[in-house]
Amino acid sequence: MKARALVAWNVRRIRVDRGIPQEQLAYDAGIDRSYMSGLERQSENPTIDLLDRLAETLGVHLSEFFIQPPKGAATPKTLPKGRKSARLRSN
Repeated sequence: MKARALVAWNVRRIRVDRGIPQEQLAYDAGIDRSYMSGLERQSENPTIDLLDRLAETLGVHLSEFFIQPPKGAATPKTLPKGRKSARLRSN
């Protein structure tokens, strides 16, 4: 796996595991949401400074972004969209 793909996979994995929406992570790290999206889609090349900010915001060591996923690991799922729970939408 190339470095850009590895970083993208791990940022998304950590963000989704913590239940943090992409927009919130971008805001907390002081970056544009569209840039955050591009980073996760591998269309952006983040600087070490930016990765350091993301790591700090997520509460992980920078090295977490370079961990190889287990063989056959699925792409991290996306978080549910919208602000209302499924229970509230059905009413």
